[in-house]
Amino acid sequence: MENVAKSSKTEYLHGVIPFPPMEAELVRELPEADGWQYEPKWDGFRGVLENVGGELALWSRNERPLLRYFPELRPLGDLLPPSSALDGEIVIARDGALDFDAMQMRLHPAESRIRRLSAEIPAEYVAFDMLMWDGEPEWKLPLDERRARVEALTAGGFRVSPATRSIDDARGWLERFEALGLDGVVAKRLGVPYLPGSREGMVKVKEHKSADCVVVGIRWKGERAAIATLLLGLYRDDGGLDYVGSAAVAAKTRDDVAKRVLPLLDETSDRRFSEPNRWGTGELEEAAVKPELVVEVRYDKVQGSRFRHGTKLLRWREDKEPKDCTWRELRPPRDPNAPGVESLFAG
Repeated sequence: MENVAKSSKTEYLHGVIPFPPMEAELVRELPEADGWQYEPKWDGFRGVLENVGGELALWSRNERPLLRYFPELRPLGDLLPPSSALDGEIVIARDGALDFDAMQMRLHPAESRIRRLSAEIPAEYVAFDMLMWDGEPEWKLPLDERRARVEALTAGGFRVSPATRSIDDARGWLERFEALGLDGVVAKRLGVPYLPGSREGMVKVKEHKSADCVVVGIRWKGERAAIATLLLGLYRDDGGLDYVGSAAVAAKTRDDVAKRVLPLLDETSDRRFSEPNRWGTGELEEAAVKPELVVEVRYDKVQGSRFRHGTKLLRWREDKEPKDCTWRELRPPRDPNAPGVESLFAG
């Protein structure tokens, strides 16, 4: 089998644990054919939890040690036999939803801060696959058999990610992903072994949302040759305008964008935006724009006060007033009676 052959070429932690972790290919829709298992895509830090040398360790997908940042997970070492390893996700849940910002706060050099946060907002480890158990190479087994072993971990005190073969259940997770703080849904092929570092056996779907934002600035391409990026804002309740992210301008739309935006350049404003240019070696020159234009953009996640990734420009909203573009676009009031993350583990 081609997949098995590829898995044999992977690297190994301690010479026995397959590494790096299995990856997922991004697709537009979940596969509906038989032979798939669906799981929530957790919004946390991927982690391989292992006990090989008689000491618990937790590795990121880049083989960086994570346990010092999450000392509250050390008791899991009492549940993990020697020569065992699990694949899973480190997550923090607050008010019924996953909180990725709280996760990032934990990556701090001060041990005193880490200890305090581990007590105030403890993390959990959610297991979703088994690589080794008591010296046995479970990763070589097909997913069907590995899943049965993973589900048995609940009796031993582990938190286990739910899984289903029902496409309707998986779509239900997608519909609730934003309220729960999930990062989407993954689908894994049944009948194949764990494929370290490969994307062949797993796909993921990330549901996208749209929001109406005010154009508050631009970034120039080159020596003001064209507009490279629109800078976006939302109004606070006190009337202030916050920068929330950016939308790249496609070449085919640059003329239309320039026609709308350039007459509104505010050369007298000294406002600048703190988001760095990730794609070049230097910073792109910025210019403020009078907040009179509204655009609808597509985004995937909000992190803190920004879109986590760049957004996609969908259309202009001439029918909407800029003052109506508020934070409620991204943070609608949460129904206190709505089921939270804990509901995923029920039953």
